[in-house]
Amino acid sequence: MPVSYNLSGRTAVVTGGSKGIGRAIAEQLTGSGAQTWVWDIAPPQDLDGVGFAPVDVTNADQIARAIGSMLAETSRIDILVNNAGFTGGSASVEEFDPVQWRRVIDVNLTGVFEVSRQVVPVMRRSGWGRIVNIASLAGKEGTSNLSAYSAAKAGVIAFTKSLAKELADTSIRVNSVAPAAIKTDILEQMAREMVEAMIAKSPMKRLGTVNEVADLVLWLCSEACSFNTGAVFDLSGGRATY
Repeated sequence: MPVSYNLSGRTAVVTGGSKGIGRAIAEQLTGSGAQTWVWDIAPPQDLDGVGFAPVDVTNADQIARAIGSMLAETSRIDILVNNAGFTGGSASVEEFDPVQWRRVIDVNLTGVFEVSRQVVPVMRRSGWGRIVNIASLAGKEGTSNLSAYSAAKAGVIAFTKSLAKELADTSIRVNSVAPAAIKTDILEQMAREMVEAMIAKSPMKRLGTVNEVADLVLWLCSEACSFNTGAVFDLSGGRATY
């Protein structure tokens, strides 16, 4: 039986929310009553009831403008889901383009820092908040030929723990989610044999779904998540070992 949460009166931001996991999260938040904004480089298609701001999460000025526009309308930000990211393709460390490495780190890790850095003061002023950072099982295990992505997502996990400790004496909770392979367009950036290897490692022998991720994120964004902070929640079909 589906579990529902009442997020009426809450405002939410989902970075990278135009498609894939982010879109499913935005839909779930909106369906639970939250006033939701998607921050992405391109607007979502056919996603009703959701605001949009053009934001590259590596651009501090674009983030500041999006916050200003949102606060002019709502005066608060209660929920932040740092979801924007990309794998950057697969290659060995010896063959990895250093320019691409920096871009992967900037989007997947520095973007989480930059958005959080600017949103946390807004949450402090309102006295309540939920931050959920989308990491990856790659950040816990390290994935062959995905060194930049794995390193960035490991950084997201450590950043989550650090920020959670800094905010532990407030009503702001900070957690992360570490999915294994999820059926999204991002898998098209990877070689097919790599995706098949990920599936083979799962005891359930399948990909996860975007709605399974969104269901967990929804709980982490709710008042029901009150004593969990700095935690990493796996979505791996039994693959995660710690």
